[in-house]
Amino acid sequence: MRNQLEIFKSKLSNLNEKEQSKIMDAAEWAKDLHKDQKRASGEPYFIHPLRVAEILIDMNMDTDTIISALLHDVLEDTNVVFNEIKRRYGKEVANMVEGVTKISILKAKSKSIQEAETIRKMLLAMAKDIRVIIIKLADKLHNMGTLEFLPEKKRKAIAGECLEIYAPLADRLGISWMKAELEDLSLKHLNPTTYDYIESYIATKKSEQKNYLKKAEHTILKTAAKEGLRITASTRAKHIYSIYRKMKSRKKDISEIYDLLGIRILCKTNNECYTLLGIVHKLWPPIEGRFKDYIAMPKANEYQSLHTSVMCYGGKITEIQIRTEDMHSTAENGVAAHWIYKGNAKRLKSDIHPIINRFKKWDGAKSETNEFLEDIRREFLRDSIYVFTPNGHIIELPKNSTAIDFAFHIHTEIGAHTVGAKADGSIIPLNQALKNTQVIEIMTANSAKPHVNWLRFVATTRAKNKIRHWLNQHEENLFIDKNIIAKKKKPPKEIQEKEVQIKQAVEPGKKQTIIKQVLDQAMLTFRIGDEKNMMISIAGCCHPTTGDDIIGYISRGRGIIVHRKDCPNLKNISEIEDRCVDVEWEAVSPREIHRFKVQSKMTSDLFSEIEGAVRKYKGHLIEGKLEEDERGKLSGSFTMELDNKTDYKKIIKCVRTIPSVLNIQSI
Repeated sequence: MRNQLEIFKSKLSNLNEKEQSKIMDAAEWAKDLHKDQKRASGEPYFIHPLRVAEILIDMNMDTDTIISALLHDVLEDTNVVFNEIKRRYGKEVANMVEGVTKISILKAKSKSIQEAETIRKMLLAMAKDIRVIIIKLADKLHNMGTLEFLPEKKRKAIAGECLEIYAPLADRLGISWMKAELEDLSLKHLNPTTYDYIESYIATKKSEQKNYLKKAEHTILKTAAKEGLRITASTRAKHIYSIYRKMKSRKKDISEIYDLLGIRILCKTNNECYTLLGIVHKLWPPIEGRFKDYIAMPKANEYQSLHTSVMCYGGKITEIQIRTEDMHSTAENGVAAHWIYKGNAKRLKSDIHPIINRFKKWDGAKSETNEFLEDIRREFLRDSIYVFTPNGHIIELPKNSTAIDFAFHIHTEIGAHTVGAKADGSIIPLNQALKNTQVIEIMTANSAKPHVNWLRFVATTRAKNKIRHWLNQHEENLFIDKNIIAKKKKPPKEIQEKEVQIKQAVEPGKKQTIIKQVLDQAMLTFRIGDEKNMMISIAGCCHPTTGDDIIGYISRGRGIIVHRKDCPNLKNISEIEDRCVDVEWEAVSPREIHRFKVQSKMTSDLFSEIEGAVRKYKGHLIEGKLEEDERGKLSGSFTMELDNKTDYKKIIKCVRTIPSVLNIQSI
């Protein structure tokens, strides 16, 4: 262990003596605190925080971040308390260690809730100090490299979470090398056969492709020199997961994927980048639709580069990236490239990165646990589109956002009074997904108001929350919570007539309180006594899911409880006839809703294969759940909406052809 610490100290040579001493003091303390603990591999536990700190040293992070990495597990795994860390190393270090510490399992109802709450806590801490998430990503990277010592089921669960949450988060922060490593390590454990196949193929073809790219690289350098441009060029290998995605999206074997390697060119200025692009396109014809200008329109993670694909020597399609050296630094290191010097101390501007500002302003940060992770995936971790206001301002929205999402992003009042929209000057349906680079214009009217159907197609949490809030405030016949719409029943005709008679009988100037008594007795509302804004909860006995036929029961003191209509427990509930209320799913639409159950062999691709089959016939997957059963197989259910019934049979037939599927049946 002493030798490990000496190696670690040798990596601190770029820091001054005071900083080195402070870090080594923390390393010695962490070693003592973890001295009796072992990892699943059998090695001393202290090796893990030491490796995490080394990753951050390689990223040129500051002293406090390195110390926090060394101590990142002490609050969770030792008897050390927050104030002790604060006393030794200051409040910033203590806050960072607290930020990456898991929520106690004792405070969480289940493991999944614990994980969701831990991620929420970490992201909220990130909004205050971005270094929290950088430590967590380094922690995840080292853990992913040592998963082989864990049971297979646990390995796959951790790898799945990494692929869904942490790799996209690294991407959104612009740390591309870390994103690539996390994706590759996830695939290695989720689909080891495919991983090994791609890895071995790349090894056999690497020399051949490298020679070909060197030839293309030499031609570019020679031509650029004639134009007076001093550039550097290098070949770059696609990482394994990106090749895997290409194989899936193009439905081709790896032998049919020709752009396994690419060329990256670094220039001095933006103008040189565009000049070089012209040179490349003169040398070889560009492939239509494969040019992207991320210099003029950077990605959300501040990535900038020119991307083009050309028909190069021998008819081979070759990808070429062109950027400046500063752009390359940002592309590789992302948010960590924004460290600045204040005196002798390195510090990060927490508000310098767009994702931090977006998260600070995000409406979903306080959403319920079961909605939080899905909101995070949709809002922050999936692809974005960029559209323009008529004044030329760029607006970033999640993919599949609509004009309503755009309107509420601009201002709540604009969203609430939207009557129509134009994209590039042409009127579009309000439920139509917007496309990249469109100019969006919103048409409003004072008389317009949100409609409950908008909830069925908006994509952003902000739009959903604003629409729900408006409807709950202004529509007395509706109450919306937990993606469920509860509707007030209309009173019987004779009650309506009786109410009219009472209104006519009341003398002017007198209170009409008797009407409330009549309504209370004759019809079901959301009002029980003085309680109006009731909570909606899902029944634990029948567990209704999106698409099920459902009914609401107004309980005493617990709000509206939603059951499946065929729930056997309904007949045992007293006053069910008098206290039921109509409810429906937000996701329900005029299209056909279908559900099916599926069982398959263990595979990591089933969800995406089924999603692809649904999309093939222009369907929309509303909900899907897959779980490993006691026999080591996957079983689950899927809910989708379609334009017509005939497409459902085609989708079922398509799913049956998936090699891993053992059984499928309609629900």
